[in-house]
Amino acid sequence: MGLLKKISNYWLYQFCGWGLVGLSIFFFAYTFRQQITGEYILKIIVIVAAGICSTHLLRIFMKKNRWLTLPVEKILARLAIAVILTSILFSLMVMGLNGLFNLSEASRRELGFTTRLLGNILDKGIFIIPWVLFYYFYHYLENNRRHQLDTLKLEALVKELELKTIKSHINPHFIFNALNSIRALIDEDPRRARNAVTGLSNILRSSMQSEKIETVPFERELNIVKDYLALEYIRFEDRLKIEYDINEQTLNQPVPPMMLQTLVENAIKHGIGRQVNGGVVKLISGFKEEFHELIVQNSGKLNGQANPDGFGLSSTRNRLHLLFGEKALFEIWQNGPLVEARVLIPMDFK
Repeated sequence: MGLLKKISNYWLYQFCGWGLVGLSIFFFAYTFRQQITGEYILKIIVIVAAGICSTHLLRIFMKKNRWLTLPVEKILARLAIAVILTSILFSLMVMGLNGLFNLSEASRRELGFTTRLLGNILDKGIFIIPWVLFYYFYHYLENNRRHQLDTLKLEALVKELELKTIKSHINPHFIFNALNSIRALIDEDPRRARNAVTGLSNILRSSMQSEKIETVPFERELNIVKDYLALEYIRFEDRLKIEYDINEQTLNQPVPPMMLQTLVENAIKHGIGRQVNGGVVKLISGFKEEFHELIVQNSGKLNGQANPDGFGLSSTRNRLHLLFGEKALFEIWQNGPLVEARVLIPMDFK
């Protein structure tokens, strides 16, 4: 077993393949009751040895000239020529070795050299055709498999880089507003200011951790959004009304980190922030058929909202596509007096 491990697949296939050729010649002769002598066995050995040598030389030539990297349409003519030339070389080797060991039949010795060569090419050169086809197409399929594997690895790398690039752009933009609100609370309501600092710390920690993970349980994302809205409530006070309609069974569903926070931030910045009397932000989470449905509603007009194709919303769409495939959906539209952003995440995501 140790010796077999040291032998390359090529030589293993060479010896096995040409060994089968020798066995087939032997059994063919045995089947037709041809006399099996020591001289006949030696002839078979000559054929096997000449076959291994001639095809190995062809292999060296093919590798040196990079034939194995050529597409099928460019290699067929070369393979046809290779079969002819290798068959001639194979036949010359057989004839030379038979002459060296005096194995040629007397009747064949009387024939001319050209006639004997053509006879050997037609008789034994036929073994070269399957060898050439097997060798090339084995490597063709192997190279194609490696190419597909490399393509998959590259796609996975590109996906990872795209996700990291997108995440790096969706960190909270409200930090300075939050700090100003906290500063105003320090003297007025220290306890509330401490809670606000804790909420801001949770949001920043989650934003940093989002660089390392692709999905988080919805409950974790919801807690971050609640911290964010609590900070924004300090700034807007009674101008901001917050409502939740959360199906508790959705709390364990996977969602992209900071995605919901981005949608809520968009609702505050481009919706509530532009309303003189403020408005409402409502979060809805439930199941719809085979999807986890997330909805963020806010008072306002869509034409006063952020550009639906802007970075924040387009990044949400891109992340959903990269993580959950074509089944995931993100859309935003005007629903009466409310702007509604809706996300559908397939529940069969693995």
